Amino acid sequence: MPKIVCVSGPCGAGKSTFSRLLSRRMAEEGRKTVYLIHGDDFHAGFVDPEEREFFSNRGEAYDRTSWEEILRFNWECILFAAGQALKRQLDVVIDYVIEDELPRVKALAEAKGAGLYYIVLTAEPSELEARIIRRGDTALLQRALFLKRKLDALPENKGRLLDNTHSTPEESVRSLELERYLVR
Repeated sequence: MPKIVCVSGPCGAGKSTFSRLLSRRMAEEGRKTVYLIHGDDFHAGFVDPEEREFFSNRGEAYDRTSWEEILRFNWECILFAAGQALKRQLDVVIDYVIEDELPRVKALAEAKGAGLYYIVLTAEPSELEARIIRRGDTALLQRALFLKRKLDALPENKGRLLDNTHSTPEESVRSLELERYLVR
């Protein structure tokens, strides 16, 4: 049975590095190809006008896609790509923040006969802040702290939080007991 492993968490929690390492581990253990989906790759596809201030100062309107529409589109792309990989019996790792989308991923897993695993990476706020500053994404700091509070409090995340404040991504993946995160 193929697997879908969702790795969620706030900005700075280490989702991308963890997902890459987990995918490698799964490929080696299962001796099969794993399809890794970085949701941020879909997000990066949206290109807004560069000179927003220029247009605003001249009183000109510019067309911009709303955040909600971007998220909706990203999830449509993620679920389509995951569905195509599952159709080929590949395991799938999805690296993206999951706020309200878990039921959609669960429906895909059920439709494709896949096991669904859900991991929410987290870290102490000071550690998230330090990581975000180190990578130069300070504009994401408030969003990261908001997501930390929200994801830590969601009932469906209870028992799925993996705090990696004091461990490297390699240590977190090495000590991971994936079956603990199976969605039943």
